[in-house]
Order: sequence, then C-alpha cells, then structure tokens
Amino acid sequence: MTTDQASRAMDFAALHVRGNPVILFNIWDAGSARAVEAAGAKALATGSWPVAAAFGYGDGEKIPLDLALENIRRIVAGTDLPVTMDLEGGYGVSPREVGVTVTKALEAGVIGINFEDQVIGGTGLYPVATQAERIAAARKAGDDAGIPAFINARTDIFLKNKPDTHSQAMLDEAIERAAAYADAGASGFFAPGLADPAMIETLCARISLPVNIIALPGVPDKPVLAGCGVARISYGPVPYRRMMTSLDAAAKAAFA
Repeated sequence: MTTDQASRAMDFAALHVRGNPVILFNIWDAGSARAVEAAGAKALATGSWPVAAAFGYGDGEKIPLDLALENIRRIVAGTDLPVTMDLEGGYGVSPREVGVTVTKALEAGVIGINFEDQVIGGTGLYPVATQAERIAAARKAGDDAGIPAFINARTDIFLKNKPDTHSQAMLDEAIERAAAYADAGASGFFAPGLADPAMIETLCARISLPVNIIALPGVPDKPVLAGCGVARISYGPVPYRRMMTSLDAAAKAAFA
C-alpha cells in the first residue's frame, strides 16, 4: 500500500455525489485507458466483459485471474487517475477466497472493485446473508491493506430480468440487499439493468449508498439520472462493442 493509493481511493469516493454523477466510461486495457483519460475522465474503471473479450475470453470469470491482474497493473502504471476493477464474483465462493482475490487486486494498484451477487457458473443470486459475508471479507482485505477501497456492490436482480418485468417486489429486494451490503461494508450499490426513472429515483431515495446505473440502451440520459439522485453512471461493455462495430465495418470495407 502507498499513501498515494489510499489518497486516490478517498478522491474516488468523493466523486460519488447524488445528483452529480461521476462518469465511468469503461476501459479494457492500457491503450483504452489513455484514450478515455485524454477525453477528460476523472477516474477509470474496467468492465469484466470488455476485458475478457479483448483477450479472447467470454465473460463470467473465464479470463484467468492472473491475466486480469497483469492487465490492471499495466493500466494503473500508465495513469495517475484512480482505477477501479470489475472483479465479478471475486473468483471464489467463500469469504476467504474473496478476501484473497481482493488483496491481490489492491496489490496490483486498484482503489476499488465491482463485486456482484450472482453465482458465477451457477444460477440465481447468493442469499443476502451469504453475500454480506463476502462483502465483509472484501472490506477486511481493504482495511488490512490500509486502503479505503471503494466496494461497489452489484445486484443482478434487474439485469437477469427484462425491463418490462421489473416489479415492486424486485425493487424491495434490491433495497433490502443494499441495506445489508451497506452494513457489511459496501461503499456503493450497483443496479445494472434498471431503467425505469421512477424505480431508480425510489432506489436512490431509499438507500444510504450512492447508486450506480449503467448506460445501456433504453436507460435515461445523464440529466434524468442525475435528477433521480444517481451518483455514478458507468458504460460497461458499450464502449468496447461500439469500437468493435466500427472495426468490423472498416475491415469489411477494406476486404470488399
């Protein structure tokens, strides 16, 4: 741990302001990091899907952890901005395994992580109490390293269901999970897939953690999300997919 790393972690946390969301235009390697930083980013965040795709792997912890960590080291080495890493489910089930993974990520220089509650390689979500224990292990890893790591606790309630099926019951479960995750040491709450402005506003109003929404197609634009109280807008796989669409079109034109 360095003082600079701890300072960057605190600076990153301060960027999360309800109604004035920090924008994280997700990157996948050192080159994309430089481009996004030059465009005016205040912080950098990897997305698990684009990182895996860039190395020829599928999402869902298919990319070996050692390779993902080497990639994040290269990103961190090339910037002075805070860098947060998408760690998916922590490359392990038990709290102990999660703690080991988070420690490795912090040693690689990150100041925060995304950490999801879906069962990687299985079905459904971890029970609330189980996921809270896993988050507590991630928090302990940060505390042991002397880094106030930003743990962005993700729930996959909404992403696993089509937007037109999102219900009050799902929202209530998300609020319950957010409270438990906050008590366990989470720094933020990530609800990818949630797109309804009224539900987003309710979520922001009902929980203590800053809310992260992903700018997928069909999600309201930044002014609307800001008005709902969102504190963080990320882009996930969208930048990588757009780049690959452009590459595909250019390649087809070249070979025509």
